[in-house]
Parts: sequence; C-alpha cells; structure tokens
Amino acid sequence: MNSPPRWLVRLIPIIGWLPRYRSASFLPDLTAGITLAAYAVPVAMAYATLAGLAPQAGLYCYIFSGFAYALFASSRHLSVGPIASISVMVATVVGSMAAGDPTRYAAIAAMTACMVAAFCFLAWILRLSSFVNFISESVLLGFKAGAVLSIALIQIPKLIGVTGGGESFFWRLIAIFQQLGSINLTVLALGTCSLLLLLVGNRYLPGRPVALVVVLVSTGIVSVFGLTEQGVQVVGAIQPGLPSFEVPSLQTGQMEGLLELSFACFLLSYVESIAAARTFASKYHYQVDPRQELLGLGAANFVAAFGHGYPVAGGFSQSAVNEKAGARTPLSLVFASITLVIVLYSVASLLRNLPEAVLAAVVIVAISGFVKLDDFKKLRMISRVEFNVALVAFVGVLLFGILKGVTVSAIASILFLLRMMANPHIAVLGRIPGSIRFSDAARHTTNERFSGLFLFRIEAPLLYFNVDTICTMVFDAIHREKTAVRLAVCDLSTSPYIDAAGARMLQRLEEELERQKIQFRVAEAHAEAREILRATGISEALGGVSRYTALADIVEDFERDNRYMETAVRITQSNGATE
Repeated sequence: MNSPPRWLVRLIPIIGWLPRYRSASFLPDLTAGITLAAYAVPVAMAYATLAGLAPQAGLYCYIFSGFAYALFASSRHLSVGPIASISVMVATVVGSMAAGDPTRYAAIAAMTACMVAAFCFLAWILRLSSFVNFISESVLLGFKAGAVLSIALIQIPKLIGVTGGGESFFWRLIAIFQQLGSINLTVLALGTCSLLLLLVGNRYLPGRPVALVVVLVSTGIVSVFGLTEQGVQVVGAIQPGLPSFEVPSLQTGQMEGLLELSFACFLLSYVESIAAARTFASKYHYQVDPRQELLGLGAANFVAAFGHGYPVAGGFSQSAVNEKAGARTPLSLVFASITLVIVLYSVASLLRNLPEAVLAAVVIVAISGFVKLDDFKKLRMISRVEFNVALVAFVGVLLFGILKGVTVSAIASILFLLRMMANPHIAVLGRIPGSIRFSDAARHTTNERFSGLFLFRIEAPLLYFNVDTICTMVFDAIHREKTAVRLAVCDLSTSPYIDAAGARMLQRLEEELERQKIQFRVAEAHAEAREILRATGISEALGGVSRYTALADIVEDFERDNRYMETAVRITQSNGATE
C-alpha cells in the first residue's frame, strides 16, 4: 500500500501518526480523554454562561473543536476549548449587538468563531506564525493578571446573590460594595461552600474530577430542598444531544464591530495556545510547529462556529489536566469529545437545577492558578523594564476591559521591543585574556584594552530609527577614552541587518572620524549586511568589508604596527643619544 504524500502528512499530521499508533497508548489516551471530559463538563458550562450563552454551548465547543484540532495538531497534549478571557470578551461585545435576543446572540457568537478561523487560515497562508507572537511573555503575564481579577469580579455577584453592575472593573467593584446589604445568604452559603470544596479538592486531589462532583451534588441539593424558591438562580433547561450544523448568519452592519473582537480573540487564542503547547513540548522533548497550530486552531474555531459554539483556544489548565491524566497523542481529545457526546445525551437534562453560584465558583477556581505573585517578583528581579511593561498591560485591562486590554498589551509589547531596538547597547570591547575573543570590557574588567585602539560592538540591527542614537553614543564613548584614539573598529557580528540609513550612518562615522585623524574599520559583518554596504557603495569608503576581515586580525595588525612604531622610536632615540 502506498504511503500518503508528504505534503498531505504535513497538512494533516494524523494521517502520518495514526497508522503507527501503538496499542500501549490506547488506555492512557482513553483515560486522559475521560478525565478531560469530566473536567470540561462544569468548566465549559461555566465559561459558556460567562460568555452569555446557554451552558451547552461550551460543551459543543469542546466536542467539535476537539475532533477538528486532533486532525491538524502538532502538539500531543494541547486541549482546545473555551477559555475565560475570550468568554468575557464575547459577552462584552456581543451583548450590545444582540439587543436581548438569545437566538441572535448565539448567531453572532458563532460568527465570531468563524471570523477567528478566517484570521487563523489567513495567517497560516501568509506564514505569519512569528508575527502574531509580538505579545511577549511579560505582557501576557500582566494581561492575564488583569483578566483574572476582572473575570473574578464579574463572578462575585453570582457567588453572593446580588445583581452587580458596572461596565468596567472599578465601577463593578463599587456596585458590589453598594449591594453588600442585599446579599442572599442561601446563595452565599452555596457559593462559598462550593468554592472551598473546589479549592481543597484542587489542593489535595489534583487531577480528580472534583468540580464535576461539586456540580452534581449542588444540583441535587437545589432540587431536593427547592432552593430556587429562596432566590437561588439556576441554569435552566439544557438541550440534550447535539445541535444541527448551521452556517452562522450575520448582517453587514455588525461586521465592523466584530472585526476588532475577532482579531483580539485570534491573537489571544494563538498566543495562549502556543505558550501552553510549548510548555508541554519542552517537558516531553518534542517539537511544536507554530504554523501548523494556526491551521489546527483555525479548524477548531471553524467547526465550533458551525456547531453553535463560540471562539476556542488551547488553554493551559485543560491541557494540564489532559497531560497529567496520561495523554500521549491528540487521540485523547477524540475520546473526550465522544465522552461529552454521551454526557449530552444521557445526563444533560438532569442539570437544569445547576446553581449559577456554583458555576461562578468553578470559574474563579479555574482561573486562580493562571498567575502567581511570584511570577511578578521574578520578573522584577530579572528586568525592571519588562516588569513595568507587564504593569502597563495589567492596568490597561483593569481600566479599559479585557477586549481593549488585548490591544493595550499588544501595543505595549511592540513599544517595548521598539524601545530596546531604538536604544541598543554599545559594548566597548576588550580581549579576553589568553584568547582571541572579545567581550564587553565594562562588564569584564580583566579584559585587555589597547592604547589608541577603540573596539565597539552594536548589539542590535542598524535601522533608520536608531542610527542617530548609535552615532551619538559611539562619538561620546570615543571622546571619553583616556588616550587619543588612532583606530576605531565596529564589530557588526550582533547586527544581523542594516538598512540604507544604517549604511549611511557608518559612512558618516567614517567621514567624521577621518576629520579627527582616526581610522575607521568594520569587521565581522554578516552576509546580508555586507551586501547592503556594497549595494549602497559605502563598502569602498570603509576600506572594503569582507567576510575574511576578523576582529582578531585587525587587533593583531594594530599590535604589530605598534611594535614597529615603538622599535622605530627606540632606534631614533638611541641614534640621537649616540650623536
């Protein structure tokens, strides 16, 4: 039998690995799938209600996206489904568009997933997998922290039995304080007990379906004691079985409003998914293909849209459940989807009295482990600049909400990157003792410096927006030298790219230094940089830029010339003394 074409295997990886699937992996994958389904039942329902949709919509997302993602996945452990931050973003935007119509609301949410899929497919076609990674881990840390607080605050009113209110974090906080006198004690007791049980279960029974047990028990308590008559809000009837596949409908006037939401969901979905996938890939020593993940996420969102769902992503918490339960291949997601289908057909109708307070507790516990205070402490120790950028993202989410917080986080990340490139480090070099290598003399004071020789390295690309700063820094450093400089050498080994402005800056350096009777050379230039210098005609002005020009050779020539000069001086002095 002929093997499938390589391009088809790259496109749909399951075609390549499924025929080689080992029977030893079946039981671990099956166990992981069932465990993941037990986790997904309460969490998916909670996230769906957080998004303003019917609880079963979250289960639809898990079922359909799990099947689709497994076909295209390059990660063995990533689990795709609803996540808290996207759920809140959907509720924020779609609520105002739907005008109170549940059918319209569901259609708009599904269309959002379809548009997220379109963004994923477009990024896959254009090979933009690296471009969408502009949100740094530092910014993502700040964003997550702000999102956790925002989402938790949204759940507090359900947890204590008040109406809540407010459009932003601080207004919601004020509204809750104003309503403390009208707390429903029955709801408070039910929500608090559920929250404590979930926290204890996560602490002492990790990997066990504690949330599912809490959901079932609380539903039974509400049904037996008739707590709905005491003001306990429940999710209501849950439609059993699977929905019909339908094409999401949308009016043209809504498109502009959904573009921002869809792009934010796409960006957050991809960044979150890749971060989780790489974590497990590193742990188990395999490679994740970032571009292939775009295709997988696109397929997952596409089928979720046609299955009455909303945007999905690869979440860390659900993937951790999958991994800890023993998953070895993406087939565990298929088993989870099958299990959830069985749940929908068998026990969905029994969950009509599931308290909203318990779902709120599930959400709070699910997101509580996303960010730790120690993460901020470590970041502050590593880099104050990155810590400040994380704070910008954190405050941006609290002030402007999760949707605009994504934009603030992306802008903060890009500005941070541009700031670093606009103000690069200029290392004044010295020779490492006993070697022909050179490093930053300011950091390594034992490095050997040479009188009259100034070696420097520009640790960034030479681009139009940083060349003036670089030029000023180089002149300042030369003028601070204790002895007169006769030769200045620029090490371009850490400058992978030079644009036209960068080339002109090097020429300007050469011309200005020549007026000061200082020679100027360039060494260790990369191939692309050499080509640009030659194309702009500046290579000749610099005395030629060759791949054979090594920094160590220039230093050796300078030392030899120095020795000749010193010998000539001694001979001249000796002859003068003899006469």
